[in-house]
Amino acid sequence: MDLEARSLQPNVKAVLLAKLREYKSDLNNLKREHKRLASATSNQAARDDLLESGMADAMSVSANQRGRLMMSTERLNESSDRIKESRRTMLETEELGVSILQDLHQQRQSLLHANDTVFLLLKVPYRLHLLTGKFEGKDERKRLMRKGGRKNK
Repeated sequence: MDLEARSLQPNVKAVLLAKLREYKSDLNNLKREHKRLASATSNQAARDDLLESGMADAMSVSANQRGRLMMSTERLNESSDRIKESRRTMLETEELGVSILQDLHQQRQSLLHANDTVFLLLKVPYRLHLLTGKFEGKDERKRLMRKGGRKNK
């Protein structure tokens, strides 16, 4: 078109060359805008692809984290159950220990009472009577030994 316009008469040539420059300028502007939009569209497409793959990665990571969290929660619940069972066993053992200590205390009291009775039996015999000079209580000792330390009621 440029060559044809130059070969025309000078008065038409100037008008056609001016329109031609204007069209070329418009064409260059449209090409730049097209490139910008195309690159923006490709950038947007690349961005969308990246976000979609990132979302897929995030979802797989999220599912993986969820699985690990569920396993950890399960282990925590099992540990809590074991602790509760151990505590229950400890309380039962403590109750049994208290019962044994009470039985031992009763047996100790019985032994102390028996020891006191034997001591009294051994203490009674052979008191020297100050006036007569004779030993008293020999018969009392025998009587107490026969009764097993029980007093008459």
